[in-house]
Amino acid sequence: MKDILAELENRRAQARLGGGKKRIEAQHAKGKLTARERIELLLDEGSFEEFDTFVAHRCTDFGMTETTYSGDGVVTGWGTVNGRQVYVFSQDFTVFGGSLSETHAQKICKIMDMAMRNGAPVIGLNDSGGARIQEGVASLAGYADVFQRNIMASGVVPQISVIMGPCAGGAVYSPAMTDFIFMVRDTSYMFVTGPDVVKTVTNEIVTAEELGGAKTHTTKSSVADGAFENDVEALAEIRRLVDFLPLSNREKPPVRPFFDDPARVEDSLDSLVPENPNMPYDMKELILKVADEGDFYEIQRDYAGNIITGFIRLEGETVGVVANQPMVLAGCLDIDSSRKAARFVRFCDCFSIPILTFVDVPGFLPGTGQEYGGVIKHGAKLLFAYGEATVPKVTVITRKAYGGAYDVMASKHLRGDINYAWPTAEIAVMGAKGAVEILYRSELGDPEKIAQRTKDYEDRFANPFVAAEKGFIDEVIMPHSTRRRVARAFAALRGKELENPWKKHDNIPL
Repeated sequence: MKDILAELENRRAQARLGGGKKRIEAQHAKGKLTARERIELLLDEGSFEEFDTFVAHRCTDFGMTETTYSGDGVVTGWGTVNGRQVYVFSQDFTVFGGSLSETHAQKICKIMDMAMRNGAPVIGLNDSGGARIQEGVASLAGYADVFQRNIMASGVVPQISVIMGPCAGGAVYSPAMTDFIFMVRDTSYMFVTGPDVVKTVTNEIVTAEELGGAKTHTTKSSVADGAFENDVEALAEIRRLVDFLPLSNREKPPVRPFFDDPARVEDSLDSLVPENPNMPYDMKELILKVADEGDFYEIQRDYAGNIITGFIRLEGETVGVVANQPMVLAGCLDIDSSRKAARFVRFCDCFSIPILTFVDVPGFLPGTGQEYGGVIKHGAKLLFAYGEATVPKVTVITRKAYGGAYDVMASKHLRGDINYAWPTAEIAVMGAKGAVEILYRSELGDPEKIAQRTKDYEDRFANPFVAAEKGFIDEVIMPHSTRRRVARAFAALRGKELENPWKKHDNIPL
């Protein structure tokens, strides 16, 4: 019996070494942790239960029978993050460069199936050279098997991808279908075709970092939701994100202890909006002052800065926040911000996370670039996302809400549950200057008359009371009481029930 136990321990020790000490040292030399070290940092201490430790590839071509490693380049299993169950796979770059084989894919598919059955998130730590060439089409089939599970799991359990090394070719499409993608600066990259192929086909000379590094995907392509300095920071932040999310679509988001008075008054908010309507202010200040303990987990911070998305807690409960940012493009909606916010709103609706919307939007960004890029279709995505969402929706208009953008930003007409406005709110078809130039075109030669017409228009429409008179605004509230009013609004909506008409699925204007 002792011999058998000793053999088991020896085999486990061998599996834990992955591709061997030399390759582990090479991984560390690049500033990267190993697959197992990453899992240890991500999960609660001692909580990891590993599956398929001894699985090995079945490839016989190209002399592969002489080289096998236990685990076949991926560590899989489940554990807990702050006591809540998650399933994890972590690709091991020290074994065949983390390349995906048939058995490697089967290990990932197994834990994804378990996650869906048991209702727990899937976190993928990606560090792979791509498909294992020696296995040919069997490797490609493995990718497709993983893709199919990403699709089936979408909206059922949260899926989080962390790119912690290379992720190229077909490998990129699994993370692309997950809910969140995070990258590590300088050590991770994603692209469908690498720099060499790009040079051959298009004659462009580009580095891997420029083509698919963290900066590219967080600022230009919007593929990634965030980037971190190193593996340690990335895994700590993923733990923080998991704390905001429900385990599955069968559960409510988690409720955490809180030590912040829901009725807290913030007098500074009374002077947040400048007297000059064209002066910007930082909408993040409002978000932080409304949130429990000023804790805000921002999503896609470096992309489309004219809209802010992320998670806060109110009375310990997770709330998704969407807010126009007057500091960037005056808070206009455009193609990028519409896509960013629409995806976030749909995620919140998938997992029963209530949505809080702060509005200061002068309209859609004009210009040929926007129209040629399809701003109509992209703007419709956000409109569609808000309109189909059945979760509690609370909206606060702080300043401008003009034109179609007023409708899009979770207005009462898109089944907004509780819609508040500050006294500084201006709800109208357009700004006073533009409206007067259309309504009184014949008087444009008389500056005095136009100035008076503009003042009259502002007095009549540059306030929240016309909308309030029609019931489109439920209440005009004092800025300093925003946290209390919003917290009470969500408390009143905890029992909300709303179902959309039966359909196979909708046809959002992709």
